[in-house]
Amino acid sequence: MQALVSFLNLGGPVVWILAVFSLAALTIVLAKGWQLWQLRSVPLAGADDAIDRYSHGEHARALLLVQGQRNPRARLVAQSLVLLDDGHLTLAEARDEAFRLARAALADLGAWIRPLDVIAVLSPLLGLFGTVLGMIEAFQAMEGAGVQVNPAVLSGGIWVALLTTAVGLAVAIPVSIAHSWFERRLEVQAAAMQDDIERLFTLAATRREQPAQIRKSA
Repeated sequence: MQALVSFLNLGGPVVWILAVFSLAALTIVLAKGWQLWQLRSVPLAGADDAIDRYSHGEHARALLLVQGQRNPRARLVAQSLVLLDDGHLTLAEARDEAFRLARAALADLGAWIRPLDVIAVLSPLLGLFGTVLGMIEAFQAMEGAGVQVNPAVLSGGIWVALLTTAVGLAVAIPVSIAHSWFERRLEVQAAAMQDDIERLFTLAATRREQPAQIRKSA
């Protein structure tokens, strides 16, 4: 612990800020990772099976498969089936409400992903800023020493200055990877939700058109 504090003190205020950034990023990554792991641990028997049941006219069975599930896809399918049962809404209004619910679910899944992006962008910039400040101090010391410059002292000041850039990159690289992975998972979830809604409402529209066609032919 003492070695860590000494290292942070050696890098100066910028390294302390980067250490705070790394702790914040680690907390977010662990929290989001746990959230996604919980979703994966919930068996998703629902969404695709429910839509298949609905396509065969088994509305009640389809709703039973997804009702009460924690998985956002299954929950959205259940909400969409309930909206289709609502006689006060047109098909277009029910579809709009389903997409609104999908956006709300995705916003919940995407919470705290944006700060990871900010940390990934700012960390190398802060590291570079610390290096520039350190280099300025090193060359000021060299100017003050005049002809009595000690190359060892100068080189020591330079490597300490470069330390902040290294720390900034060490924070930014894993955070950027984690942010990209979370964003990809969110994109996959969004595409799946959109596909579920479109399949359900296409089936609903087809089923509503069939009686009208039968009456016309009669």
